[in-house]
Amino acid sequence: QVQLVESGGGWMQPGGSLRLSCVASGFTFSNYAMAWYRQSPGKQREWVAGITTGGSTNYPDSVKGRLTISRDNARKTVYLQMSSLKPDDTAVYYCTTNLYARDYWGQGTQVTVSS
Repeated sequence: QVQLVESGGGWMQPGGSLRLSCVASGFTFSNYAMAWYRQSPGKQREWVAGITTGGSTNYPDSVKGRLTISRDNARKTVYLQMSSLKPDDTAVYYCTTNLYARDYWGQGTQVTVSS
């Protein structure tokens, strides 16, 4: 049974940093690319970071330089390091992967950026 469990969200002041974690189970983690998305109230879910099995990363221009995705295959965990946080980063953050042409999602972790 595929499971993705995010953690690490919370409240942070603008300019601060947070690190999100996503622990995977139920599949061979090292064999699959992983990604992070976010969704703010009233907006569509938005892709914010991706990492391949080989560790190559990519980001949309809107977050490039502020968000960093990484993975630890031994821990079956993918991380999202967030820095220079802005109020617009407030959202529920989800990790996801695609197995056998199906997308799997975690339950999400809330990040709130405000003063």
